[in-house]
Amino acid sequence: MSVSRGARRALGVVAIGLVVALVTSCSSGAAAGGGPAAGPTPTSSTPPPKPVTLTTGPADQAADVQPGLPVVATATDGKITEAALTNPEGKLVAGQVSPDGLQWTNTEPLGYDKTYTLTVTAQGADGKPATRTSTFTTVKPRTLTFLSVNPLDGTTVGVGQPLAFYFDEPIADKAAAEAMISITTEPKVEGAFYWFNEKEVHWRPQHYWATGTKITIDAKIYGKHLGNGIYGEKDRLITTTIGDAVIHEADGGTHQVVTKINGQVARTMPTSMGNAANPTPVGTYVLTEKHDHMVMDSRTYGLALDAGGYVTPVDWATRMSNSGIFFHSAPWSVGDQGQRNVSHGCLNLSPENAKWVFDLSKPGDIVVVTNSGGPALEAWDGFGDWQVPWEQWVTGNR
Repeated sequence: MSVSRGARRALGVVAIGLVVALVTSCSSGAAAGGGPAAGPTPTSSTPPPKPVTLTTGPADQAADVQPGLPVVATATDGKITEAALTNPEGKLVAGQVSPDGLQWTNTEPLGYDKTYTLTVTAQGADGKPATRTSTFTTVKPRTLTFLSVNPLDGTTVGVGQPLAFYFDEPIADKAAAEAMISITTEPKVEGAFYWFNEKEVHWRPQHYWATGTKITIDAKIYGKHLGNGIYGEKDRLITTTIGDAVIHEADGGTHQVVTKINGQVARTMPTSMGNAANPTPVGTYVLTEKHDHMVMDSRTYGLALDAGGYVTPVDWATRMSNSGIFFHSAPWSVGDQGQRNVSHGCLNLSPENAKWVFDLSKPGDIVVVTNSGGPALEAWDGFGDWQVPWEQWVTGNR
C-alpha cells in the first residue's frame, strides 16, 4: 500500500515531536517516576585523627651523656601535657614546655656522673593520652677545666684590649672550645680566635675597637667535652665596654711620648727609654695593670743583680708588658728625659707626667714604641696581640 505525500509529512512531524520529547526528558534533573538522578556516591577526604608520637633525647639507656647538652622531649600529632625529669634522689629538674606544647626541655643543668629518668605524657590529636619514659646516665669526666677571662665583667677597657681566655687544663679540641665561646658586639664587629698555647686563646678584631662598643662574652663550657676527657667546670658571662681611645706614641729617636685621646693630642712628654744594652722592644703594647707604688726587681725578669740588675722602688707604674716594661716615675732621670735613653727598658717619665699617665690609663690602652733600637715586641709578651698580622691571626694557630 502506498502512502501519500501528505501522510508522509504528518509522520515526519510526529517523529520530530518524539525526538524533542526524548531530548527534553534526558535533559531533566529527574528520572522517570520523579526521583533524583542517579550519580556517584560522595566520600569523605578527611583522614582520621592520629595518635601522638613522643620522642626523647637522650635516648633510653644512653650513657656518657654530656650534661651541658639539653634534654628534649618532642610530641608529633599531639601536645605535651606533663613532663618530669628526676635526679637520682628523686628531685625534679626544672624544665619548660614550649608555648605550642610540642616540646619540653630542661632549664636547669644536669650533674656529672648521675642517672636521670624522664617521663613525658602527651595527648594525641585523636584525644588519647600516651606516655614515654627514658633513663640515661651523664658522663664521668677525667678532669674539669676552669675558664678565666680578661677583661673582667662590668669593666671599661681601651681600644686595644683583646678578649683573652685562659683554661687551667690543656685543650685538645680547640675547635670545640671556640664554638662554646659566643662573642656578640654592638655595633657588630668581625673578629677571630688565635691560640698562644694549649691553654690560652685570644679573640680580637682586625683593627682597634671603636669607642663605645659594647661586648658580651657568653662562654657555655659547663658539661661539655673539650677533648681528652676534659669537661667544662663553669659557664662564664662577661660584659664590657670600650672606652675612650687612648694611644701613646713613644718615639725613641725624639725621646717624646705624644698621647692622643680620641685622635686629639692631649699631652706631649719627654721620656727616656732603654739604653743600648737594654733597648726597649718596638711594637704595639697594650696596657694591663697599674700600681701607685711597687718595687721593680729585675730578678723576676731573669736579670741577676750581679749582671747589672736592680731592685728599685718606683711610683705611678703602668704595665706595658709581662717582661717588665712600664711607664713609671723616674725622678733620677729627669735630666735625661727628652735627651737620651738610659733606662733598663722602661719608659721613664717625670713624677708629674707619670702620675698623669697613671690617672688616665685603663686596661686596653695602646702604646706604640718606635725608633728605640730594640727588637720587635714578642706577641706572647703581655698583650702583644697586635704584633700578629691579621692574615696570620685568622689562621687560628691551632
